[in-house]
Amino acid sequence: MKTRIAIVGLGKIAIDQHVPSITANENFELAAIVSGRLATVNGLPSFRTQDELYAAMPDVTAVALCTPPAGRFETTRQALLAGRDVLIEKPPAATLGEIAELAAIAEAQDKVFFTTWHSRFNPAVAEAKRLLAGKRLARLRVDWREDVRRWHPGQAWIWQPGGFGVFDPGINALSIVTEIAPEPLFVAHARLEVPANKQTPIGAEMTFATPDPVAGADLTAIFDWRQEGPQSWNITAETTEGQLLELTDGGAKLAVDGKPAIAEDSQEYPRIYAMFAELLASRTSHVDVRPLRLVADSYLVGDRVAVEAFED
Repeated sequence: MKTRIAIVGLGKIAIDQHVPSITANENFELAAIVSGRLATVNGLPSFRTQDELYAAMPDVTAVALCTPPAGRFETTRQALLAGRDVLIEKPPAATLGEIAELAAIAEAQDKVFFTTWHSRFNPAVAEAKRLLAGKRLARLRVDWREDVRRWHPGQAWIWQPGGFGVFDPGINALSIVTEIAPEPLFVAHARLEVPANKQTPIGAEMTFATPDPVAGADLTAIFDWRQEGPQSWNITAETTEGQLLELTDGGAKLAVDGKPAIAEDSQEYPRIYAMFAELLASRTSHVDVRPLRLVADSYLVGDRVAVEAFED
């Protein structure tokens, strides 16, 4: 029997990724939309609130939450307490405290709670993780630069507290490095560049540490929202044995020692829903806060630097 699922929050990512991925998966039936604007797709029923959805369609047993992160706690809590299994877009909440509480609610309600980090769902990322297992990192370089005007036009919420700023795309890189790194990563230092007229960073630099650091290891990340022209979503890792791994195109491509190893078109969201189907079948939750913790820690130990105002 197919799981009847609703999408809560019909924004760009929901339309571009969630709708086609759900529609293409034989384990799901996209049954409804929840949107304060009563937006819809494919003629599906649309409701302003989750309460209206659950009252009208009690056979909808799962929801995909695609709302902005600052409001996700109450939205997710409502869905779990209403007895629905939940798949949630990244980042899963605005704070670590919120996600801990949501995980506890899901466990108490015996509901599946799946925190998705879409950039991990590339075969190149899985292969990089396999190759780095048991190794030591001598060098790690994250270079994540894009044009905010191109990718987030008019999205004022992203500049507000809880909106993450440059960490909205940057957390994708952090989700990859926390997945492939052979040992835990901590934030040793950070620099957060915040425009004079904004509340969240437009640029950031991070230096990582590990529990048992390699002498002279260089583990860094740079995030920038001001890059015009070609966009950069690259991660380079070099082991103490000299093996060089290069993940490019947001984790879609992998080169090993300069030779192409994997290059596939993105299938992140179809793979996310394949995993969600498996979690539902086994009644198992999957909650990972490591990428969010790195962002939070960068605010705790980082320098906040004011930069010139930015108009988007």
